[in-house]
Amino acid sequence: MNIIIQSTLHTLKKSQHLLDNLDDDILSNTSISPYNSSIGSHLRHILDFYDCILNIKEAYVDLTARRREHKIETCCDSAKGYLESLMNQLTHLDRNLDETVRVIDDLGLGKTEIPYTLSALLAQANSHTIHHYAIINYILDRLGIIIDDSDFGYNPTTPKEATH
Repeated sequence: MNIIIQSTLHTLKKSQHLLDNLDDDILSNTSISPYNSSIGSHLRHILDFYDCILNIKEAYVDLTARRREHKIETCCDSAKGYLESLMNQLTHLDRNLDETVRVIDDLGLGKTEIPYTLSALLAQANSHTIHHYAIINYILDRLGIIIDDSDFGYNPTTPKEATH
């Protein structure tokens, strides 16, 4: 299996661990300022990003055409099902990762088309996921919830303090 797929699955397994340790009320809690976003909204956003990639059509990926199903944000079981489906699709992805794809995204000035390789897009999705895990970690902290994963929300290139 390709290292990018392996890394992506490794990162997404953290979502599985997170969902196994939350309930629907915590998943959908929007009480934390300043953005009042929920853990569920961040997880749904992460998973929708992968869904867009995996539903590639004729070498086009439209990152602005996300599913945005509210149930994923509010129901741990729905989020787990969506996650499992995407991880299964990634495991069985049968595409050339060096393939050029045209990505549609909105970078703030309207939709634009950007050429990528599929591997570069998956690498971006992996970094994007870790970025949202960091935000989720802030929400968890403010809610007083600790999950047993010291790397959750940390980019693998982030320097670690030396332990003596």
